[in-house]
Amino acid sequence: MNSNPSSPINSDAQSAKLPAHVAIIMDGNGRWAKKRLLNRIQGHEKGVETVREIVRSCRETGIPHLTLYAFSTENWQRSKFEVEALMALLIRYLDSQQTELMENDIRLDAIGQIERLPQKVQETLKTTMGLTEKNSAMTLHLALSYGSRAEILRMVRSIAAKAISGEIQPDDITDQLISRHLYTGDIPDPDLLIRTSGEMRISNFLLWQIAYTEIHVTDTLWPDFNREEFQEILKNYQQRDRRYGKIKE
Repeated sequence: MNSNPSSPINSDAQSAKLPAHVAIIMDGNGRWAKKRLLNRIQGHEKGVETVREIVRSCRETGIPHLTLYAFSTENWQRSKFEVEALMALLIRYLDSQQTELMENDIRLDAIGQIERLPQKVQETLKTTMGLTEKNSAMTLHLALSYGSRAEILRMVRSIAAKAISGEIQPDDITDQLISRHLYTGDIPDPDLLIRTSGEMRISNFLLWQIAYTEIHVTDTLWPDFNREEFQEILKNYQQRDRRYGKIKE
């Protein structure tokens, strides 16, 4: 990765309209493998290469936050073999990326039910997050064992407990208070959500946070997604008129 990243999006006006937070539903690894008569794990391995490329592209472009939907709460229902292979692949990815994260000032964060992950995964996550915690140019958020309904349920229980204890009153519950009690409480909501593989659904991902997020769905399977297409999507985003329900005079 270039240690002095520069964006291919050149004008100051365009750069000002870059998203501060991009979220991606990485879909299509299995279908990519099936089309090539490969097994699903090989599809996931190829998908990791795409992760590396898109993280680099975000850093070079100057996007402060990237959230990748890496493993959902529903994914625990997959075969034991596939789940174990995914966890092993995650450990290898984290171990292999520590140097690059440090060299490029990228902090690693994780959201979701981290306590459900295998102990070895938790340990590797903790090590990598600790190593990169002072990095500030960009944050890579991995959504692991993540489900938005579970996140919202966790938030409701937390706020309810505070109300029962008298720490807060019902009138204290605002949009801002709810947001602060989510996993993403200290980062901006996504400006842009990308879903690969052409599926037209959200899949229980950041349901509260994407209320006004711009959405782009591409038919490209995740292993075939690349920085060129990503940059084109960013250019498309810059042309959008985000009114947040308002009407321009």
